[in-house]
Amino acid sequence: MPDILLTRVDNRLIHGQVGMTWATHLGANLIVVANDEAAGDEVQQNLMDMAVASTAETRYFTIQKTIDVINLAGDWQHIFLVVKTPQDALRLAENGVPIRELNIGNMHFCEGKKQVTSTISVDEADRAAIHRLMDMGIRIDLRRVPSDSAPPVEKIFE
Repeated sequence: MPDILLTRVDNRLIHGQVGMTWATHLGANLIVVANDEAAGDEVQQNLMDMAVASTAETRYFTIQKTIDVINLAGDWQHIFLVVKTPQDALRLAENGVPIRELNIGNMHFCEGKKQVTSTISVDEADRAAIHRLMDMGIRIDLRRVPSDSAPPVEKIFE
């Protein structure tokens, strides 16, 4: 079983909070970005790599490739898995990726979304995916950075 330390939803994928703060806090030596668009965009990958602590490597896979290869991870790989949306996390979990904890850190506000915390805005599809993840027994955590206090998920997503 792969050692997935944490899975994070962040529509920016890797940036300073993810590549430095969270990766260092978790002790991750591998950040896997599961995103179809980023997997095929070398320029975006190079930009994201600039925000990663020197102690961690990165891999950029499509959602399907992540499903296909995550269980091949070595014992020495301590994985921080990053996705763009709760729907991506749900697709991974429903297809056998062993997600135990999901940190929702950043989901930008846009038309049709309701702001539920200072950094998280959701629509009905997001809510449905989050509820399904909770029903699967996955612990949901709403924090921007590790030092933030986590608001009660149940009250936000009731």
